[in-house]
Amino acid sequence: MVNKKVLILCTGNSCRSIIAEALVNARLEGIEADSAGVSASGHVNPHAQQLLESEGIWQAHYHSKALDEVANQTYDLVVTVCDHAKESCPVFPQPVPKIHVGFEDPDGKGYEAFEETYRQIAQQLLPEIQTKLKELQS
Repeated sequence: MVNKKVLILCTGNSCRSIIAEALVNARLEGIEADSAGVSASGHVNPHAQQLLESEGIWQAHYHSKALDEVANQTYDLVVTVCDHAKESCPVFPQPVPKIHVGFEDPDGKGYEAFEETYRQIAQQLLPEIQTKLKELQS
């Protein structure tokens, strides 16, 4: 049973936000994640998909989505993950609590950069999401 919904936003929705969406859905019980981008690339980076498949957490429905595809859904928390592109990171149009935990964009880099991004998201973002959702419940 899903108790909370989280939206993870990025610029292109092809690497970081897709990895974060998959990690939240795989590891955080009771929390469901979606992801979207302000300038959605229209594709998932092949390295990101390969990594998620190798970790056993890729789902066929994951795809690069524009913000308007999810703008009418209800979320408990919005998370932005694009650090170097803060000015172009999307703003969610509804009054929802937001946090920012930025990660370097691995796009255009080797597979190892995606492994590092995956590790950082697992270690830094997942605990932040859990902490923020607990704060919001109290």
